Amino acid sequence: MRSLILAAAAALMASACTPMAGADPATPAAPGQSVDAASCAARGGEIRRVGRMQSEQCIILFADAGRSCNDNDQCQGDCRTADDPRPEAGAAAVGQCSADSSRFGCHTTLKDGKVEHTLCVD
Repeated sequence: MRSLILAAAAALMASACTPMAGADPATPAAPGQSVDAASCAARGGEIRRVGRMQSEQCIILFADAGRSCNDNDQCQGDCRTADDPRPEAGAAAVGQCSADSSRFGCHTTLKDGKVEHTLCVD
């Protein structure tokens, strides 16, 4: 009985690592899979190799890139502070809407006109 339970648990764990069909094209492709270029282009994106692993992702370009903002709600993507110099968290600031959907790099967002903490993604 115990070996049956262990076998079932192993099968469940292995299936958790299996990529789902129809996954969002803005997420990285799993090894051995490709990003759907047609679906990406239809959403206004382009396929780029990003991050330390240089995985292919559909990066969506935003029409409001560079527009002044005080909060993410005002942008298609994120409302980010200028890269240099980064203001302290909690300080009042005005940001700009991000250019695309890439999450890689170090970015500081704004919420209600206040600087959030910087998040870096490799």
